[in-house]
Parts: sequence; C-alpha cells; structure tokens
Amino acid sequence: MKETIKFTLNGKPTSVNVEADRMLLWVLRTELGLTGTKYGCGENLCGACTVIVDKEAVRSCHVPISQVRGKHVRTIEGLAKNGKLHPLQQAFVDHDALQCGYCTPGMIMAAYGLLLKKPKLTRDDIIAGMDDNLCRCGAHKRIIEAIESASKMMR
Repeated sequence: MKETIKFTLNGKPTSVNVEADRMLLWVLRTELGLTGTKYGCGENLCGACTVIVDKEAVRSCHVPISQVRGKHVRTIEGLAKNGKLHPLQQAFVDHDALQCGYCTPGMIMAAYGLLLKKPKLTRDDIIAGMDDNLCRCGAHKRIIEAIESASKMMR
C-alpha cells in the first residue's frame, strides 16, 4: 500500500507517494531522479549507495523509505553549493581519487559522514572509517589522501 512520506532532501522539503517498504536507494534514483547514488551489491556491503540521514552515513539499499519520514537526507547531489564543489568533492578531483568513478559518490558520502562525526580525522580514522566502502579499481590510496586533504581544508 502506498503512503505519502515527507522528509527533507538536500535541504528542500520533499514528499513521495510510494510503498513504505521501498528502499531509499530506488526512491532517490527512480522517483526523484537523483542517480548519483549508485546500486552496487544490494546487500549493504559495498557502500556505493551511501547517503547521509540525519548526519549519519547509511546504505540506502537497506533503508526503507518509511525510515526517513521527517528526517534530513543528503545525497551527493546536495553537497555542492551554488555550483561550487564541496571541499571533499574538490579534494577527490585534486587527488585523482577515482578511476571508473562508480563508487566515488558513495566514497564521498561515507567520508562526509566521517567528517560530520569528527572534523579532525587522522589517517587511521580514515582507513578504519572507509574500510567497508569498496573500490574495485584500486584507488584507495588516493581516496585516503583526498579525505586527509579535505579534513585539513575544512578545519
């Protein structure tokens, strides 16, 4: 049975009329046209679908839309402001922290979630915090360097 779910998406009030158990990932991509959040494994393991819900990084492939009712959701599309990349996005560009780019939105959102919790990240914090996000291209070293750089820039 469809329900109207209201929440804030990238700073804007949003309302969708969908099945309450539909996963947030598919609502974002299909109903709302925000395709930056990627489908990776569908098993809550790879991190390609990571978004922020009330300042917490979550895997949207395992979050029913009903669980974001009244909450704040931020996707990769909501990081840039007025056409200017967020410092974390810019750091990924500057450090060439991507290859194919498929995992990049999830990596950036997971890193953003880390920075929301602890703005002064150490290298060990970054490695531990990003351990569950997978990149099959092998850009992990550059990803860590980008997050370190962004952490310093954002202080």
